[in-house]
Amino acid sequence: MIGGRFAGGAARVRNPINRAPSLLLAVGLPWLAIMLAAMASFSPIIASAPVLPPLSFMMLLGWRMLRPTLLPVWAGLPLGAWDDLFSGQPFGSGIVLFSGAMLAMEAIDARFLWRGFAQDWLAGAALLAAYLLLSAGFAGLAAGYPLPMTIGPQLLLAVVLFPPVTRIVAVIDRLRLLPLKRI
Repeated sequence: MIGGRFAGGAARVRNPINRAPSLLLAVGLPWLAIMLAAMASFSPIIASAPVLPPLSFMMLLGWRMLRPTLLPVWAGLPLGAWDDLFSGQPFGSGIVLFSGAMLAMEAIDARFLWRGFAQDWLAGAALLAAYLLLSAGFAGLAAGYPLPMTIGPQLLLAVVLFPPVTRIVAVIDRLRLLPLKRI
């Protein structure tokens, strides 16, 4: 190699593999994905019973299961507060439920170091069922009368859609780690 050129005279092409991902993208994309999923409740779906699953909670569980150290345990507080602003639940219910789920996932991670798909789906289904039952209970307390427990279709849809949501989280995680090109 002579003067930055190979012996044949061709210029050397730089390989972008060694470029590091953006720190803002690597740290902020999980937070942004969960916060955008909380805004899905603004979709123009009209139903007499709750049908839309809690997408932000499902994204939180997906990120926590895929990358356990990416979101700190205290992340449930701000993400739950953000979800409370858009979900229509009484303020504070999302904070308590998201924080409780983060603590439960911490206990699951400490107990089961290696988990498979079935264990993740079972843990996600149990946490989703607890989240939906407790959020319906909080809404009933705030309304002053017990709400009918018509969350069966919502729970079934949430459990069935949990694996595709975790797959979407995995795709977003791959995008998070892509290197940025310099201009």
